[in-house]
Order: sequence, then C-alpha cells, then structure tokens
Amino acid sequence: MGSGFSKMKKQARAMEQQFEKMRDDMQNTLVEGTSGNGLVTVVVNAAKELKEIKIKPDCVDKNDVEGLQDLILAAYADAISKLAQDSKSGLSIPKGMNLPPLGF
Repeated sequence: MGSGFSKMKKQARAMEQQFEKMRDDMQNTLVEGTSGNGLVTVVVNAAKELKEIKIKPDCVDKNDVEGLQDLILAAYADAISKLAQDSKSGLSIPKGMNLPPLGF
C-alpha cells in the first residue's frame, strides 16, 4: 500500500509542475495582432488577456470614435486568430498526462 500511494503522490506533484509550466507559458506567450494596415496593434497572451494596445496618432479622429473602436476589435480578433493557429502547432498536453475526455 505504501509504495502505490508514494508513486501516486509523485505523479500528482509532476502533474502539478506541468500545469504550472503550462500556466506560465500561457502568461508569457505573446502574440501581436494588427488592423488598418498597422494603425492599431494589440498584444495578447496565450490566456487571451490583452496586454498592450498601440495606436498611431494619425488614426485618432474625435469625429470617428467608432472607426477606432472597430480597428481595436479587428486587431484583437487578428491576434486571437494567430494565437489559435500557433496553439494548433505548439501548445499541447504534456506526455504522460492521461486526462479524461471532456464532456462537451
């Protein structure tokens, strides 16, 4: 009984470390999205958190706030799209982690 429990504890610790690494990777992986031929640029992390917005001054028009809002949304959508493409080839579940199927 003792060795089986000890082995399970080690596996649990290893899984916890793998999840911490995945969480850190998600926080540190940054993707840039742009719109309006580079007028607006946003940076998001793999957790889809908006980290930075860059707006070129010549795109700011007080009479067209909606246009600027659209450019920001489009840049964010571009970043999320790039993130999805990157995640298909990069982020994966570490080997040895037998996760149950998700009930979606």
